[in-house]
Amino acid sequence: MADHHVYVIECADGTLYTGYTTDVERRVAEHDAGEGAKYTRGRTPVTLRHVESFDSKSAAMSREYAVKSLSRAEKERLIGGDEGDGGADEV
Repeated sequence: MADHHVYVIECADGTLYTGYTTDVERRVAEHDAGEGAKYTRGRTPVTLRHVESFDSKSAAMSREYAVKSLSRAEKERLIGGDEGDGGADEV
């Protein structure tokens, strides 16, 4: 079962944030409440743009690093493949 997730949210200022979590719904709610990462505080509301799920934490963390290393344009292409369900970032 895929319990580890890499997600991309779009902040209110149009920037993209990529993170890792075991509970996407809870984590997005934390970001929206200003209780998530320091980067997203003050950039609410946020919109979930992309999610990828993995069976292991190490696989998810490796993918998070890879996504964070992408350029903005590459992240836009990644989230553009979703039907309004995914995202990317500068962090």
